[in-house]
Amino acid sequence: MIYLKRVFLAAWCFAMVCILYITISFNPEYVSAVTYSYGSKGSTVTEIQRRLKNWGYYSGSVDGEYGYQTYTAVRYFQSKNGLRVDGVAGNETLRALGINTGESNAPGSQNLYLLAQCIHGEARGEPYIGKVAVGGVIINRTRDPRFPSTIPGVIYQPGAFDAVSDGQLYLTPDSESINAAQDALNGWDPSGGALYYFNPAKTTNSWIWSRPLIKVIGNHRFCK
Repeated sequence: MIYLKRVFLAAWCFAMVCILYITISFNPEYVSAVTYSYGSKGSTVTEIQRRLKNWGYYSGSVDGEYGYQTYTAVRYFQSKNGLRVDGVAGNETLRALGINTGESNAPGSQNLYLLAQCIHGEARGEPYIGKVAVGGVIINRTRDPRFPSTIPGVIYQPGAFDAVSDGQLYLTPDSESINAAQDALNGWDPSGGALYYFNPAKTTNSWIWSRPLIKVIGNHRFCK
């Protein structure tokens, strides 16, 4: 009887190990995230370097080797964008860079959410049409050669948006901001093709006042 109990217990343990292995192997939630850090090499490191260089955080060679300059550039990017400052490009940092992490969210969904975050941080309290217009400005910039060609690139361009600088980008966007982002991505541009906008009551930048005015929506002036 004791022998049979031991055989049964051993079989039960083996079955549990097998179930755990299968669960971890086929459930993405249990798969450890890929990270890039000092000493890493490859095409993803090249893309990290390229984006950081385009946005003014990195001045080294785009060679696909995660060396000291890449490490310090990642730390600089993290510190400026409210991320954990550790010099490691994990999922959170890769998402902020606009690099697909291989998670279930498609790049289009990531762009939608990031755009909604920026709209929420920049235009919270503005009328709905004004929120869509802010999204329109961001998308207009992706089509202008003077700006980065991606939504993350435009949003994280150093000094481009106050919401990034003051951390409001990382507030959870409400449903109205998400809907406004979707409308902007679908092609609605109430800004009339604007590349800039500002709140006259909050800006001290004399240059922005020199931009030709297109229209006023809520508290924002939208300009060429």
